Amino acid sequence: MLMRRKSARLETQRLTLRLPVHGDYHAWSELRLESQDFLKPWEPTWSPDHLSRKSFTNRVYWANRSITSGSAVPFFLIRREDQQLVGAVTLDNIRRGPAQAGTIGYWTGARYARAGYMREAVEALIHYAFHSLDLSRIESACLPENVASRGLLEKCGYKYEGVAQAYLQINGRWRNHVLYSNLRADRRGRTDIGLA
Repeated sequence: MLMRRKSARLETQRLTLRLPVHGDYHAWSELRLESQDFLKPWEPTWSPDHLSRKSFTNRVYWANRSITSGSAVPFFLIRREDQQLVGAVTLDNIRRGPAQAGTIGYWTGARYARAGYMREAVEALIHYAFHSLDLSRIESACLPENVASRGLLEKCGYKYEGVAQAYLQINGRWRNHVLYSNLRADRRGRTDIGLA
């Protein structure tokens, strides 16, 4: 099932999840800039033009193409009370056929961290993926030492699956990641792995 551009919106208790639009550029670039020390340890190295208008315009076009083709659902998180951009969550790499799977990634601005916004957004996107897109499996990965992200995934119903060696280049280095999955029909029960 493809999401139409006009219906590309989810509502949570405090947030509107919607596609990025060209008018979001200043809010996005300011939030990313002020949060760079908070974000860079967990993200691929930013390109020299990462915060440029041209780079953002390309993101907006990619988001529109992705929704239309059904390959991704990229949302900005907008706090309804004041229309502030809080961060972003993307269901990407949507695979159909026998896999019926996708991957969720996310980021939040430093000033909005640990306020529960990302949990609201991830839970809403998981529900949408399972019940509207008919996916069976959602995957996410993070650095082993990213305790906050690991805790978020576990609170959202993900289970630890293992470690992927040299999974992504983060901040200029190939890094191992811990892998998590969330299954629509999960019979695995609780996993006791600790966050050490």
